[in-house]
Amino acid sequence: METATRPLPSIGHDAMLLFLLQIGVLLAAAVLLGMLAVRLGLPPLVGELSAGVLLGPSFFGEFLPAASDWLLPRDSDQMNLLTAVAQLGVLLLVAITGAHIDLGLVRRKGRTIGWVSASSVLLPLGLGIGLGFLLPGSLIAPTASRGTFALFIGVAVAVSALPVIAKTLLDMRLLHRDVGQLIVGSAAVSDIVGWLLLSVLSATVVAGARLGMIVQTIGCLIAALAIAALVVRPLARGILRRTERSGQPGVSVATIVVMIMLSAAGTQALDMEPILGAFLCGIVISSLGSGSRKRLDTIRSFVMSTLAPLFFATAGLQVDLSTLARPTVLLAGVVTLLVAIVAKFAGGYIGARLGRLGHGEALAIGAGLNARGVVEIVIATAGLRIGILTTATYTIIVLVAVATSVMAPPLLRYATRRIPVTEAEAEREREFAGT
Repeated sequence: METATRPLPSIGHDAMLLFLLQIGVLLAAAVLLGMLAVRLGLPPLVGELSAGVLLGPSFFGEFLPAASDWLLPRDSDQMNLLTAVAQLGVLLLVAITGAHIDLGLVRRKGRTIGWVSASSVLLPLGLGIGLGFLLPGSLIAPTASRGTFALFIGVAVAVSALPVIAKTLLDMRLLHRDVGQLIVGSAAVSDIVGWLLLSVLSATVVAGARLGMIVQTIGCLIAALAIAALVVRPLARGILRRTERSGQPGVSVATIVVMIMLSAAGTQALDMEPILGAFLCGIVISSLGSGSRKRLDTIRSFVMSTLAPLFFATAGLQVDLSTLARPTVLLAGVVTLLVAIVAKFAGGYIGARLGRLGHGEALAIGAGLNARGVVEIVIATAGLRIGILTTATYTIIVLVAVATSVMAPPLLRYATRRIPVTEAEAEREREFAGT
C-alpha cells in the first residue's frame, strides 16, 4: 500500500508578511543609523545597534506598545525566524574574522605578542571573574550559578574585537605600522582564547558543571582543534582545488559557506558554541592561502552590509535601557565599564613593557586592545541565549562593547602621535598603497 507523502509545513501568510516587514524595517533602520554614526565619526556598529535599541522595549515598546507588539511580538515561533537569519549572519561574520587572522604574523612577532596576549587576557579575565563574584545576585539569570556567571563576566571583560580594531587601525593609517601589527596579532590571540573559553563555558552550562563534564568538555575542545588542523584543513584544500578547476567562482564560494556551516554544526554537536566551529573554519581557510581567502571575501560585502547590520539590530532589540533606572544596575554598569577599561588597558600596557616595547607603543597597544565591539556583543548574545545573563546584565555588557569601541580611536590617536615612523613602516605602507 502506497503511503501518502506529507507536505512540508509552510509559513502562514501573516507570519511571512510579518517576517518580511521585520527584516525590511530592522535592516533599513540599521543601515541609516550606521551611516549616521559614520558621519559622526563613530563605528557603524554603534548605529546598527541603536536601530535595535530604538525599535526595542526602550523606546518603540515604551511609547508605541501596540505597534511594537504587532511588529515584534513575543511569540517565540515568529521571533525564531528573525533570530535564525541573524544567526546565519553572525556565523559568516565570525568566519570572515577568523580568515583574516594572520598566523604568520603571530609566529614572526611571537615573543612580544605572547607577552601582550597573555597579560591582556589573564589580567582582565582574573579581574572580571572577581567582579562577577561581587555583582548583585539580581543580575544573574535564575538558571545560572554564581561561579558560571563570574566566569562569563571574566570572558566578556577579557576579549578584544579584531574586526573593530582592524577597521579602526585601517581608517587611522596605523594598520601597517609596527604597533598596528602587534595590536592586530595580540587581538587575534585574544579572540581565539575568548571563543575557546566561551565554548567551554557554554558546554558546561548545557551539560552541567560537574568535574567529569568539565574534563569531557575540554577533551571535546581539544578534539575540535585537532580535527580542524588534521582533517578539515587537508580536506578543504583538496575540495577547493577541485571546485576552482570548475571555472565557476560561485561553486567555490558555495563550498566555503558549506564548510563554515558544517564546522559550526560540528562544534554544536559537541555541545559547544557553533561560533567556535565557524571561527576555526575561517582560520583554516586563511591558512590555505590568499586564493581561498579571496573566495570568502566575495561574500564579505553582503555579510558586512546586510547580514551583520541585521544581526546587530536584532541584538539591540534585547537591550532594555529602562533597567539602568535601577540604582543597583546603573552602579553595576559603571563599575563593569571601569573594570573593563582599566583591566584591558593595564594588561596590554604591562604585556608590551614585558615584551621590551617603549612607553608610547605600550600605551597604543593598551588603547587599541580595549575595543570590544562585535566580539563582546556576540558573546553577550550567547550568554543571554544559554541562560547566564538577565536582560539588565546583557544591556550592561552591550553598552561596555559600544563605549570601548567608541573610545578606541581617540585614545589611539593620542598614544601614537609621538611614535616616529620607521623606514620599514614607510616601505610597508608604500607596498600596501601600490597593491
